Amino acid sequence: MPVLNIAFVGSENLARSIAKKGDVRDIESYVFKEEIDGVTQIISLLRPLKHPEKIRPLLSVLNVAKVGIIEVPKIDASLGEICVSFGCAGIKKGLIIINPEPGGWVDPDQVKMIIQQSGLKEWELFEKVPDEHEIREKLFSLIGYARENEGNLILPVDQHFNVKGVGLVAIGYVQSGSVSKHDTIQVLPAGENGIVRSLQVMDDDVEIAVSGDRVGLAIRNLREEALHRGCMVTHLDSEALIKNTESTFEIKKAPFQKRELEIGDVIHAAVDMQFVVGRVTNKEKTVVTVDWEVPLWTRSEQSPPVIISQLDAMPMRIIGTTNF
Repeated sequence: MPVLNIAFVGSENLARSIAKKGDVRDIESYVFKEEIDGVTQIISLLRPLKHPEKIRPLLSVLNVAKVGIIEVPKIDASLGEICVSFGCAGIKKGLIIINPEPGGWVDPDQVKMIIQQSGLKEWELFEKVPDEHEIREKLFSLIGYARENEGNLILPVDQHFNVKGVGLVAIGYVQSGSVSKHDTIQVLPAGENGIVRSLQVMDDDVEIAVSGDRVGLAIRNLREEALHRGCMVTHLDSEALIKNTESTFEIKKAPFQKRELEIGDVIHAAVDMQFVVGRVTNKEKTVVTVDWEVPLWTRSEQSPPVIISQLDAMPMRIIGTTNF
């Protein structure tokens, strides 16, 4: 079942017109399924809650999504931060939908300027809300875009629990690679191993889950204490992840960001569903050294950009990106 995860920043009304509301945590999900040429294909909208008050749900959604939708009710600092966040996450395809508040007006030329400066040049701009069928058609045309079925398994866990008759279950999005029934997996940082007993994607039992799937893994021979939100699942002996307790790197500054990091500053790094706090301990010109409060795991191959933010840097909390 091919799945396209879409980072959706907009109203609940627009989301409901496109797909059916499902799971709600700090992120709401909306799912629409359609059979195309005998194959069930799925678009999954991921809507972060509590933005702009909190930035973590937005960054978590951007870690998963390959395509975006931004609804524009007005032009303000929040819109700038949203567009910059999508650009820094490397989301090259998406839809910008102008939908002014009652009695309001949004200047399309101003929106065009913001999306150009934010790095969203390939996004399609709609000056009025399209029919939901047109939106779905646009999204289904992108269903195979940027999937990462090749490479090592990277699966951050965001929920886990025991199910009667099934046992220990870990849930998360496959960030890269794939996982199959009977695979031997390793959970980091605990370093403990288990065997995949069964898999579920979209409430269906499957033999394999691939990049983009939100999967539930029933695992045997693993202690529940090895699992927690933010732990990472890989294949045994894959060496897919690198443990970082201290990092030295140069930041590619985000558009509109004028703030400079200084020694003693507290920052957050977002990558592969992690949101890790660190403190700048050294700075030489544009290169900083950061001690992480807990280990930050980065991929040994084809690592996505790490988004660096500062929670007190309002109105633009996105400082920039780096690659370890």
